[in-house]
Amino acid sequence: MPHVHDPADLKSLDYHALSRLAGDIREVIFDTVTKNGGHFASNLGVVELTIALHRVFESPDDKIVWDVGHQCYTHKLLTGRADRFFTLRQKDGLAGFPKRSESPHDSFNTGHASTSISAALGLLVGARHGAEGAGDTGGRVIAVIGDGALTGGLAYEALSHAGQLGLPLIIVLNDNRMSIGPNVGALSRYLSRISMKSHYQFVRRAIDNWVKRVPRIGKSLFKVIKRLKRAVKAVFYADNFFVDLGFEYVGPVDGHNLRHLVQVFEDVRALQRPVVVHVLTRKGKGDDRAENDPGAFHGVEGTAAAGPPVVPPVMPQTAPPDTPGGVFSGTFTEAFAKAVSEAARRDRRVVAVTAAMEKGTGLTAFKKEFPGRFFDAAIAEEHAVTFAAGLAAAGLKPVVAIYSTFMQRAVDQVIHDTAAQQLPVVFAVDRAGLVAGDGETHQGVFDIGLFRTVPGLRLLCPATGGELQLMLDWALEQDFPVMLRYPKARSLDDGATGALPLVEGRGVYLDEGTGEAENRLCLAFTGGLYAEVREAKRLLAGRGIGASLYNLRFLQPFDETDKTAAADAATAADAATAADAATAAYLIEQIKRFDVFAVIEEGMSRGGFGEYVQALAHREGLSTRIVTAGVPAVFLPQGSREELLDLCGLSGEKIAALVQPLTQAPAAV
Repeated sequence: MPHVHDPADLKSLDYHALSRLAGDIREVIFDTVTKNGGHFASNLGVVELTIALHRVFESPDDKIVWDVGHQCYTHKLLTGRADRFFTLRQKDGLAGFPKRSESPHDSFNTGHASTSISAALGLLVGARHGAEGAGDTGGRVIAVIGDGALTGGLAYEALSHAGQLGLPLIIVLNDNRMSIGPNVGALSRYLSRISMKSHYQFVRRAIDNWVKRVPRIGKSLFKVIKRLKRAVKAVFYADNFFVDLGFEYVGPVDGHNLRHLVQVFEDVRALQRPVVVHVLTRKGKGDDRAENDPGAFHGVEGTAAAGPPVVPPVMPQTAPPDTPGGVFSGTFTEAFAKAVSEAARRDRRVVAVTAAMEKGTGLTAFKKEFPGRFFDAAIAEEHAVTFAAGLAAAGLKPVVAIYSTFMQRAVDQVIHDTAAQQLPVVFAVDRAGLVAGDGETHQGVFDIGLFRTVPGLRLLCPATGGELQLMLDWALEQDFPVMLRYPKARSLDDGATGALPLVEGRGVYLDEGTGEAENRLCLAFTGGLYAEVREAKRLLAGRGIGASLYNLRFLQPFDETDKTAAADAATAADAATAADAATAAYLIEQIKRFDVFAVIEEGMSRGGFGEYVQALAHREGLSTRIVTAGVPAVFLPQGSREELLDLCGLSGEKIAALVQPLTQAPAAV
C-alpha cells in the first residue's frame, strides 16, 4: 500500500497508483475485519468513492460527514490511522465509526442512520456564521448518505431545510440498493428508476468531452454549455425529487471509476448551491462472497475468511459447574425467531414489523413462511411503531422487532401512539444491554430508564430462550402493550426457567437455597445477566456465603402495593393503574426476607430498577440493606461483551466482590 499519511498525499498519485491503492486498501480491510470483526461489505463498496473525495477536497478544512459511519474504514486509513488500523473495534483501539476525539478528520460522530444531512448543514451554517471565531472559512461540507439511510424521516427534514437555505451543501448519495438488507419502499424504486435513465448521462458526457477539446475558448464555452446542460436535464428529469427541493442533481455516476469520480467532484466543488451527487456503488466490491450476498456480509464476527459469517459464542460453551443442564443453547434472537413463527402458525392475526433489521432480529424465516404478514418499514423506527399501533387498532397482533439502540428513536411513538391508547403491540427489543464492538452508539442500556415509567406498558426481561418464548406467548394474549428486552448473547438452557408459570408483576426464584445462611443474601437480576449471577453465586458459595437468585422478570409493573391501596386504586379512572395495584405486596415481602438485597441490572444505574428498589425500601422503612449494580452514567467504550461486563462491575467476580463485604461473612481461605 502506498504511503498515505494524510489526504494531501493522494494529490501526487496518478490514477494507476490510485487504483493500486484501492486494491491495497481492500486487502487491509479484509485482513483486519476478518480478524477483528466489523462492517465488511459496506466498507468494500466505498473505497474508490472515499479516495476520490479525499483527492478533491481538503479534509479537515472541508468536512465529510459519514451517515451511519459503518463505511468509514477507508477514510480512517487515508487520514493518518493506517498504523493503528489493526486495533479496529478492540478495547482502547480505533472505533468502528467516526469519532471526533479520534481525529480532526472525523467531523461528526455517527452510528445511527439518517443524521448526516442535518449535521452537515449545521456544520456549514456554523462555519458561515463564524462559529469557530474565523468567520466564513470557505470550506465545503459533504454528507455521504446511503440510499438505505435516505429512507429515514430525519433525512427528508434536513433535505427540505437545506433546499430552503440554498447554501452549497454537497450530498453524496451512495446508491448500492442496500442498507443492511435489500432496500424496500417506493424511494428505493424511485432511485433505481433514476439510475436507469442513461440518456441524460450519455448526452452530458458527450458534451463535456467535446467542450474540453475546443482550443482556447473551452472555458468560456463551458459556461454557456452549462446552461444547455440544465435545459437538457430539465427535459429528461422533469420529475427529479432533488431538483424540486432546490438541489442541483448530478448523476448517476459510476462509484468505482476513480477518474470520473474525481472529475465530477472537481466540478461540484465549484458550485455555489446545494447539490446531490448520485453515485452507484456495489456493496462488497472486490470480494465475491460479499458481492453475491452483501446482506450476510454487511457485518461479520471475524470468521469471514473461513467461509460465510457466523456469530461466534459470546459466552463460554460450558456453564458454571453448579448450573443445571450445563450448556448454553442458541442465542436469544434465535429463540425469538422460533417463538414468533410458532405464534404466527397458531394465530393468523400475528404479524411482524421491523425497521431494516430483518436478518438481525431473526425474522428472515418468518418473512419466508408468512410473506403477507411481514412488514419492513425501512430505516424508519418511528413509522414502524406507529404503523404497528395502527395494525393493533385494526385488530391484529403486531410484534415489532427493533434493536434497543434504535428503539431510542421511537420513544414518543411508544408513549403517544401506543401506550396512551393501550394498544396491544408487542415490542421485541433485541440487543438490550451491553453490545460488543460497536462502542457508545450501539449500547442497549437506556431502554429501562426510557420505558420503565410509561403507564400501562409492561416491561419484561427473559433469562433464557425458553422464558422468552413463555413471555412472548403471554404478551400476545394481552390487551395492552408489552416490551420484551433481551441481549445479543447466547441463552443459558437450564431446563426449567421457561416452565415456571408467569404471574404479572412477579419474578421467580431460581435454584433457591434452603438453609438459614441462604436467606441472608438475594441476588435479584434482569434476565440477560443470568449466567453472571450464577457465577457470582458459585464464587460466594466457595467463600461460605449462600445466596438466593431472584429473576425479576418484570420491571414494570411491580407487584408492590398493599390491599388497601389496591382497593383505593380500583375506584380510579385509570383501569391500568387499578390492575397494577390489585395484588399483594409481593416485592416488599421478598425484600424483607433478606439482610442484603442486591439488584443487578444490565442497564443504566441512573433511573434504573435498582434506584426504584432503593426508594421503595426507604419509603416502606425496610431494614434490608439494598445494593445496586448496573451500567455507570457514562458512554461506554468499545470492547467485547465480557470486557464491558467487567468494566461495569457486572461480571460474576465483580458481583461477588460487591456483595461479599455486606454479608459480614469470613473471607475465603
